[in-house]
Amino acid sequence: MRSRAPGSATLTEFRLTHIPPFTPDSRLFPFESKWFESEVGPIHYIDEGAGDPILFLHGNPTWSFLYRGIVIRLRKRYRCIALDYPGFGLSVHPANYGHTPGDHADVVRALVQKLDLKNLTIMGQDWGGPIGMRVALDELARLRALVMGNTWYWPMDEWHMKAFAYVMSSAPMQRQILRKNFFVEQLMPRSVEHEMAPEVLRHYREALPTPKSRIGVAEFPRQLLEANAWLSDLADGVLDHLANVPILLPWGVNDLAFTRTFMERFREDFRLVTTERLVAKHYIQEDAPAEIATAIDAFLSPGGAARSGAVARGPA
Repeated sequence: MRSRAPGSATLTEFRLTHIPPFTPDSRLFPFESKWFESEVGPIHYIDEGAGDPILFLHGNPTWSFLYRGIVIRLRKRYRCIALDYPGFGLSVHPANYGHTPGDHADVVRALVQKLDLKNLTIMGQDWGGPIGMRVALDELARLRALVMGNTWYWPMDEWHMKAFAYVMSSAPMQRQILRKNFFVEQLMPRSVEHEMAPEVLRHYREALPTPKSRIGVAEFPRQLLEANAWLSDLADGVLDHLANVPILLPWGVNDLAFTRTFMERFREDFRLVTTERLVAKHYIQEDAPAEIATAIDAFLSPGGAARSGAVARGPA
């Protein structure tokens, strides 16, 4: 059994200083909650299994719960770590926090350093992609491989996503996001191939119970355009330093946001690419957890692309 890392704590230790918005159902989220005392407050994460570590990074408006089906399947062979950014899931919702991808990357990097993760694979989806890429660049010596699904890492240049950012950043839609929990109530149910069970949707809803708790969710679509300089710097770094890192692309082919064009950009920019096309929409972890877990295991196993360095691009 691994000893608790410095800077981590159990739920009991934080009960007086930070009270999570709700308690997950152990039947759906059968993991021990752990806590990292970051510079902005307690950060919730799970750390399951043993072996080479895989760090799972969520997007908007989700949290570590998103990866439950993948972690359950992989924790027998890998050390699976998934955290909630500040302002998401069970983590602290700090005042005077920017909720930018750069801010989140700083928190993730601090956890990676605190846990001293080595031979690390980073998986990112949605905003977890650019956040994970930034951490990969900053902690390159720790990196083994990348897993990126339905995401990006460059300045947003697709017209439909720029339009989405403009609409979601408007005052009326910001009110809908903050007051009506628009992302959870309206966008998530439309962004999965298979209808989410009510108890699953409840775990996303109850993680964001008040308008104040949704500030981070409202900021992410604004950052699609406002983070252009940050993304431009990130893209340069990826091309210069990560292009030879083995990468697996589990990609939901029915995603209306991160379409095939985004996947092809990865396939052009990286040299050691394995592609796994999924019958899934945007939230691939909800639609295809078994397929993703199987693809990751094959990718990381002896003889897999991440070990052999073989190029496995798959059909176009």
